[in-house]
Amino acid sequence: MARKNLLEGLMAEGAKPADITPAAKRPLKGAIGAVSQSIEALKARALLDIDPFLIDAGGLQDRLESDDGEDAALLASIRDYGQQVPVLVRPHPEDPERYQIVYGRRRVLAMRDLGKPVKALLRELDDSALVMAQGQENNARRGLSFIEKANFAAQMRDGGYDRNAICDALAIDKTVVSRMLQIVDRIGGELINTIGAAPAVGRDRWNALAGKLEAGETDAETMIEMVAVKATSESDSNERFEIAIRTGDELDPVTPKHTDTDGPPKPRASRRTIMGAVSGAPIARAMLGHDKVVLTLPREGGFEDWLVEHLSDLHQHWVQTQADDEQEQ
Repeated sequence: MARKNLLEGLMAEGAKPADITPAAKRPLKGAIGAVSQSIEALKARALLDIDPFLIDAGGLQDRLESDDGEDAALLASIRDYGQQVPVLVRPHPEDPERYQIVYGRRRVLAMRDLGKPVKALLRELDDSALVMAQGQENNARRGLSFIEKANFAAQMRDGGYDRNAICDALAIDKTVVSRMLQIVDRIGGELINTIGAAPAVGRDRWNALAGKLEAGETDAETMIEMVAVKATSESDSNERFEIAIRTGDELDPVTPKHTDTDGPPKPRASRRTIMGAVSGAPIARAMLGHDKVVLTLPREGGFEDWLVEHLSDLHQHWVQTQADDEQEQ
């Protein structure tokens, strides 16, 4: 699985329109104004060498995951031929010594790994202009998958941007934006982030997954558990989507049909609900696969924290019990 948090440290919770519109600068007239404008124009076109560790998060989360192969190829290319395409940054609104990324996160990360300064263009952008530039750059370069665009649109909406701004940022019309937002709302962010970008999966299949949830055939929590149980370290986001959408179906989503030459079939995952000894109410759910078990506990009461804290002791007790049983036999 590609590192989904590869851009950690360069991702923001989401840029929001400024609550207060700053007062406009008084225009300078005459010769002084002309010189000032010329200096600003030169600064806008100038390339700066910036320490990549001075560049912080900015804008919205556009990529749900990264491709390790593409990231390695980019790093190798920059190492061999230098950084050919500058990134875009803006002055950090809260720290005059730092910057915020507008676009070019992967290039910044590559330069961090290489220990070299980043070639960057510096622009004075407010939050709205930042998000617009980010969305337009993503459309002009490596395109986002359907669900990444939908997730980006949802972040813009939740950040207070209107439909016109979302349409302009993603170069799509209002009808498409509405359909995207409906799908994100029906599926939920947790399941979307669990699956990832799924570049081979289009709107129709994401809509089908949402329909499956609405029909009550399964729920998002169970899909997440199934992905955790059945996905391997080699599974990509397209495969994780297939696991999720086939949750509850008769066919095993990750095990091909068994033939005589395949060897014994692997047991299918099963679910168990664990009841409290005192309350008699459910306290945990377990998804048991052929090679791993996923235990899910609600975040309430403190038992979940106690269990994590004492899991090593419980395992030691189990090991000792197994050893005692062997000695008795």
